[in-house]
Amino acid sequence: MNRYQNIPKEKIDGNVVYKTSRYPEIPLSPDDIYIYTTQGDRLDILAQQFYNDSSLWWIISIANTNNAGTSISVNLPQNSLIVPDGTQIRIPSDYVSIIRDFNLINA
Repeated sequence: MNRYQNIPKEKIDGNVVYKTSRYPEIPLSPDDIYIYTTQGDRLDILAQQFYNDSSLWWIISIANTNNAGTSISVNLPQNSLIVPDGTQIRIPSDYVSIIRDFNLINA
């Protein structure tokens, strides 16, 4: 699954560029998985491990940028795949619904 497949594109000065993407709210679920990261953990590797698709790293990243209502206080930077060692992060379980919502709001 390519998260850019449904994002509108436009041509500017002869270059094709993607329009701005909007991301869905990722609600808490009792089925979510919470892990502590270890050396070498990266968002793309975790996405491959839990979703069998490394391109879905953005789901884990977005789910850990605003943790209101959770007991964890991590706020992952949006400019890196690297997660500091020993950081507790949430892995959303229902990634299929998250992808559906992403595609709907960016259609």
